[in-house]
Amino acid sequence: MHTIKLSYLSLLSLIVLSGFIRCGNTDNQEEVQSSTAFNLQAESFADIQILRYKVPGWEDLSLQQKKLAYYLSEAALAGHDIIYDQNGKYNLQIRRVIEAIWNTDNIEKSGKDWEAFQTYSGRMWFSHGIHHHYANYKFKPEFSEAYFEKLVNSISTEDLPLTEGQTPEELLELMKKVLFDAEYMPMSRDTRPDIDHVTNSAVNFYEGVTEEEVHDFYDQFPKSDEEPEWGLNSKVVKENGEVSERLWKSGGMYGEAIDEMIFWLEKAIQTAENEQQAKALQLLVKYYKSGDVKDWDAYNIAWVQDTASIIDFSNGFIEVYADPLGKKGSFETILSMRDLESTARIQKIAKEAQWFEDNSPLMKEHKKENVKGITATGINVILESGDSAPSTPIGVNLPNSDWIRKEHGSKSVSLNNIVNAYNDNSASSGFLEEFVKDKKVLARLKKHGALSDNLHTDMHECIGHASGKLNPGVSTPDKTLRSYASPLEEARADLIALYYILDQKLIDIGVMSDLEVGKAQYDHYMMNGLLTQYTRLSLGDDIQQAHMRNRSLNAYWALEKGKEDNVVELIKEDGKTYVQINDYEKLREIFGEQLREIQRIKSEGDYEAGKNLIETYGVKVNQEMHKEVLDRYADLGIKPYSGFIQPKLIPVVDSEDEITDVKLEYVDSFFDQMLDYGKNYKTLPHVN
Repeated sequence: MHTIKLSYLSLLSLIVLSGFIRCGNTDNQEEVQSSTAFNLQAESFADIQILRYKVPGWEDLSLQQKKLAYYLSEAALAGHDIIYDQNGKYNLQIRRVIEAIWNTDNIEKSGKDWEAFQTYSGRMWFSHGIHHHYANYKFKPEFSEAYFEKLVNSISTEDLPLTEGQTPEELLELMKKVLFDAEYMPMSRDTRPDIDHVTNSAVNFYEGVTEEEVHDFYDQFPKSDEEPEWGLNSKVVKENGEVSERLWKSGGMYGEAIDEMIFWLEKAIQTAENEQQAKALQLLVKYYKSGDVKDWDAYNIAWVQDTASIIDFSNGFIEVYADPLGKKGSFETILSMRDLESTARIQKIAKEAQWFEDNSPLMKEHKKENVKGITATGINVILESGDSAPSTPIGVNLPNSDWIRKEHGSKSVSLNNIVNAYNDNSASSGFLEEFVKDKKVLARLKKHGALSDNLHTDMHECIGHASGKLNPGVSTPDKTLRSYASPLEEARADLIALYYILDQKLIDIGVMSDLEVGKAQYDHYMMNGLLTQYTRLSLGDDIQQAHMRNRSLNAYWALEKGKEDNVVELIKEDGKTYVQINDYEKLREIFGEQLREIQRIKSEGDYEAGKNLIETYGVKVNQEMHKEVLDRYADLGIKPYSGFIQPKLIPVVDSEDEITDVKLEYVDSFFDQMLDYGKNYKTLPHVN
């Protein structure tokens, strides 16, 4: 399993923050390109609100650090095409058709049909393809096939993204089938039980093979205590009856984009802040040239050991949420700079990692005897790409490899300026007043909601993902738990955070004032898991996304386990459902019991038990309650999803082409940025 990454708090979670407690000052006007107020919101469409974030402290960086950040930003954007192709075989061709339509002057860009096409374009760019970024279903165009045909026919032939031997008529028919046929490629990642998850998923990680053939293929790979992440950076195909890999490397699949990344990485090496950072970047280049996952491990070890650099850069094929088998890493980048103020709080928690492990409710044999170096920091994002943008995590814990984490430690970060942007946007939303009936609970959430969510994220990343160990001889979770590995791992990390957020230890180490902070997190978590996260689904859908399954599993399982003692209940008043916690200490005990069992499942590789938990508590949705939540939420006028425009790094050069400064510009339009990326970071052919 390669998903030991992040606590993707839903937008609903961040609405709870509502700006009541800030995570630091983000009002550095030196970074704003004009004297006018920073405009947080950009376009909104469908179920999405586009935001912008500030990068406090940019002007305090040295020229060397700014140049380093610029080179790394170009390396990040060089992979822009990759994530589209990974998410679906035809996504790049579709995107280029859509962009060609936007760039032509031969059509009238107004009216109801154009507005529907504009919305579809935004959704496609936001999700890096034609399937919803969170719910996995294929978008339904709100314009007709006839209108789409008219748009495509307006493009000159030389601007059409034709593959070799393909006619414009054939391209149009293919596009119509992919976009309008609801039965064709309906789900990007289909995780329903008892199906072939490979053949039923539209992601472009496999072609011509079945799920069984993929497992048989990887069962042949060497096994060891330091087993690399086999299959992380490849597409599995069957050709002439033989199953093989197409590696994502220089000279291989995605080679054109990777060569461009290497070009910029080699420039970045020359401006690295220190020898350790330079070593890590050199190993990343080596990995991109070889495609050998053992080189990826070497890079991750060197990257973890770089604890001094202010500029940091996570880049590669990393998270496996998009793969139904939990093997293939989606391309992503997070380029950041350290935030010293918030780092102090996080490090207080990380410093006590061994205490948390020793005092957890896990079985003794599942506890780590020596929790290795968790480097915990708060960061401000400079730029993200691939799977990290526009929809971004708010916390990250890397690397994913269990043995590297055990032997060399990990880096855990909280993305402060991203959280700040969410906070600022969600102030005065009315969400709390709508879904919290008890005035005492409402007051507690307003007073402690932001801190409780921050602490939950900190512990999820620093303590949760670093905790526990596999039994001797048990293979990696992606092999033993398969499609259930990701939600179970996220549930485990959440439960560790929930168990300890109501512990006196957090008061003793000075990260919270009293246990009311922990109660606020319980109030929010149960409300989200049992009720409000439903707003992220279309009526009638099951839960597919790993983090949503995790929250549903923990909340509904706790509801059932506490039923006899009425620990938590759903109450109905005036046609509205509310969540009420009657015994916080007993709920903490239940969370501890759940944590113990999920760790046992992971440690023992108990597939059937894991499957039973997810399918029983994490997948199905109460449709009556779902409709109620959607109606209540619609009345508030809040978009359920948010994402971000990326700032633009612009080098200032002198007459000898030497960089004398790098300016940071805040872009105003998501649509303009996507069209710019499509033009300036076009590194791959139409089909891979």
